[in-house]
Order: sequence, then structure tokens, then C-alpha cells
Amino acid sequence: MSELRELYQSVIIDHNKSPRNRGEPEGANRRAEGHNPLCGDHVIVSARVSGDRIEAAGFDGRGCAISTASASLMTEAVRGRAQADVKQLFEDFHRLVTTGEARPDSELGKLEVFAGVHEFPLRVKCATLCWHALRAALEGGESVSTE
Repeated sequence: MSELRELYQSVIIDHNKSPRNRGEPEGANRRAEGHNPLCGDHVIVSARVSGDRIEAAGFDGRGCAISTASASLMTEAVRGRAQADVKQLFEDFHRLVTTGEARPDSELGKLEVFAGVHEFPLRVKCATLCWHALRAALEGGESVSTE
């Protein structure tokens, strides 16, 4: 296994075993649920938004390692960003997990650990569930499903 792949796996394992931002942030004013009936992943994403900026984000629920790690890393990545930047980040992330490639000027950072997900098409829904829930929360929706 390549050193890069081992690093990616260790980041995913770390965020699965010790997820960051679990729970609802204080003062959260956006919330949505996501469900993947195929594998049983269920996530609740909440955020505190002020103006156009996401001040804090959190999640709760149950899911596989990919789903949990994705939610953990997503909540770190979106903190402090404008909603338009978060939408672009989601598009970049979606491209990464479906093709294995990122835009040259994307700001994915640690999210690039999910590049290998494209090799397992059924896992794309696991990696993107929390992102769909966050988008629904920001748009005033209450729930999303991968089916």
C-alpha cells in the first residue's frame, strides 16, 4: 500500500474513531437530517449561521466509517466559510469522490483523503450524505435521502 493511501486511511480511521464536532453547536439555527436507506447511515447536521457565514457546524447520528469521517471532516472544513464557498466546496468534494480528481484550485485540504472513494461507487453516497444534509439545512430543508 502506498504511503499516501496509508495516510488517507489513518485520517479516515481517526475521524471515525474520534469524530470532531459531534453534537449540535450552541445557538444552532439550521438543521436537517440525511438518510441512506441502502446502508442505514443516518445523520443530523446542524449549523449556526450568522449573515452568510457558517460560524459552527456539528453532526450526530450513526453510520459507517466513511460517513462518520466525512461528517467530521466536513464540519471542520465549513467553519468560518461563506455559504457560497461551502457550496463550491461541496461541488469540489463531489467531483473528488466520483472521479478521484480535484479541481486544481480547489480548497479541499484534508477532504482529499476521500479521493479513493471513487473506486467504490456505492460508498459515494456514504461520503456525501452529510454534505447533502448540510445543503438542505442551509436552504431551509428538513431532510434528504440518497434514494
